[in-house]
Amino acid sequence: MSYSINTMMRTLSGLFCSLLTLISPVLNTKFLYYRRFGKRLDLAHPKTSNEKVLWLKLHTYYNNPLVTQCADKYRVREYVTGCGCGEILNELYGVYQNVNDIDFSALPDKFVLKCNYGFSMNIICRDKKQLDEANAKKKMKSWLHSKQHLYKSEMQYAEIPKRIICEKYIETEDGNAPDDYKIYCCNGEPCYVMVCIGRNLGHPKFYYFDVEGNIQRKMSRDGLAVPNDFIYEIPSGWQDMIRYARILSRPFPFVRADFYLSQGKVIFGELTFTPAAGLDNSKLQYTDLLLGQMINLDYNA
Repeated sequence: MSYSINTMMRTLSGLFCSLLTLISPVLNTKFLYYRRFGKRLDLAHPKTSNEKVLWLKLHTYYNNPLVTQCADKYRVREYVTGCGCGEILNELYGVYQNVNDIDFSALPDKFVLKCNYGFSMNIICRDKKQLDEANAKKKMKSWLHSKQHLYKSEMQYAEIPKRIICEKYIETEDGNAPDDYKIYCCNGEPCYVMVCIGRNLGHPKFYYFDVEGNIQRKMSRDGLAVPNDFIYEIPSGWQDMIRYARILSRPFPFVRADFYLSQGKVIFGELTFTPAAGLDNSKLQYTDLLLGQMINLDYNA
């Protein structure tokens, strides 16, 4: 019973916020910020990275054709290729406007299906024989009808033609999912790398490093908790990854460039303009202020 009530409340909350966005993305953003942080959003004098991401979302990135293209997980491939970085794109098996066009028999045993729009819409298939195709199609149909951008006023997604894309499943030599490398880029320059370790174990840990690979202990709770003798072996391809992030982030005051590394090869993930929708209350205050100080809202490449 409580599950049904919680589901109903989340649905009603989503509808309310979506309606607010239709009235005014600024109004909804201020409402969500107050609900998340318990204080008013100061768009006139933004200081933290959350505040500046929200300012960019509502100003520089609003109705910005390049941002819309790069937020599209399919069309960003054109941008990456146009930047001379096509070699880092993951292998693409197919692009579909209708889920009934997906020929599962033609796909390899392992693959990833995802919507090119929004976030958290992925089906990771590690064994095709275990895949419930009917359920997968049901999920993907709901994605194609989603208006996810309205809930948190992430308008960079609003004009994206929705598609399902199928890509190669990336794995390590032992068959596990690789670490995630999320590079925070400010004013076209990589600043810090957040590494997500152990996602496949269900309890990932997050550590920040500078671009040279030195751990920044004060930037995450997991970093604060590591022992003094903690060592993270910087993987082959690290500096190549930083170089690609610099190229791809050049036009933007802020973007998070996400990558994987597979046996030293850099594989592009996506460009994220509003991490956690600019409402990340799990971020340490120190980190929020530090990154905020680095973002120049007047930056123009």
